[in-house]
Amino acid sequence: MSILPISQWFSKSTDEPLIIAGPCSAESPEQVMQTARQLAALGRVDVYRAGVWKPRSRPGTFQGAGEPALEWLADAKAETGMMLAVEVATPQHVEAALRCGVDVFWVGARTSSNPFSVDELASAMAGVNIPVLVKNPIHPDLELWIGVIERFAKVGVTRLGGIHRGFSPFQKSMYRNVPKWEVSIDLRSIMPDLPIICDPSHISGKPELIPDVAQKALDLSMDGLMIESHVNPSKALSDAKQQVTPEVLGQMLSSLSYRKITPSTIESIDLLESMREKIDSIDLQLLDLLSQRMEVVRHIGEYKLQNNVAIMQLRRWEEMIKMRIEVGEKLGLSSQYVKDLLRLVHKESIRKQADIISPDDAAE
Repeated sequence: MSILPISQWFSKSTDEPLIIAGPCSAESPEQVMQTARQLAALGRVDVYRAGVWKPRSRPGTFQGAGEPALEWLADAKAETGMMLAVEVATPQHVEAALRCGVDVFWVGARTSSNPFSVDELASAMAGVNIPVLVKNPIHPDLELWIGVIERFAKVGVTRLGGIHRGFSPFQKSMYRNVPKWEVSIDLRSIMPDLPIICDPSHISGKPELIPDVAQKALDLSMDGLMIESHVNPSKALSDAKQQVTPEVLGQMLSSLSYRKITPSTIESIDLLESMREKIDSIDLQLLDLLSQRMEVVRHIGEYKLQNNVAIMQLRRWEEMIKMRIEVGEKLGLSSQYVKDLLRLVHKESIRKQADIISPDDAAE
């Protein structure tokens, strides 16, 4: 598989990470142009991004301005000189975007989760060798992500990259999408020549988390960042909560620590370091799950208070620990380890419920 490094994608002379920024959606000619002007003024943004067709989870929400928005973006490119990136999901999107001079395509998480859609897109891109960035599928399926990349490589796309945008959480999480950095680490170990860009906006879901996520991506020697920026985020028609103004973006980019990305820096994340990164990622997910568990415990405590139910239910505890030990043994965990862990968790659950049911006693 022949994949070109980002340094051969554009006439980008610097070794700093590629910066892609722009609004979640192109909403109007004025919004597109104002955002582009302010981002261009930063002198840090290489590619201007905007959603033209927006696959939304529920009907009735803003689904993008469609083809007219491509003309707005073309005008912004003509004035600012920034290259353009848009998401494409169908062959018709590809054709329309090419007519308007789009420089970079990205494939969204919903599309990359569907091999049938990817096959159609790949066929439409045969012989059209502009950069194609593939977002990870919605769920952490590394083989599926690799398969999408291989489908584009098979039709001759050589300027290929991945976008790490996190994975949909099963329960409420501090992140919009759980990072699971270990997945992108594994992707790099399997495809070491593949550029990988991070999308901190979709991982974070809120502006205050974006800088830390972006820094983590840079520390892992990822090749760039894609960050959503809007002139007036509070008025955005889609993903308003995760966008930042160009001014805030500029401050953020200036505050990040960069290091030159070369094959040697990528190799410096050796086997031991990559395993440590996996441990860190798994530990964060464990803490997140424990937090979710305590939220359920709180609801149980409130129910017990309202219905005069005792905190400790011995039969429930005995059944729970027996079942957990059986599952743990099947997963290769010793029964004593599982029992000790559950006792700690259960002790905290009892304390949490006691705070709710008998706050005065708990305080003593």
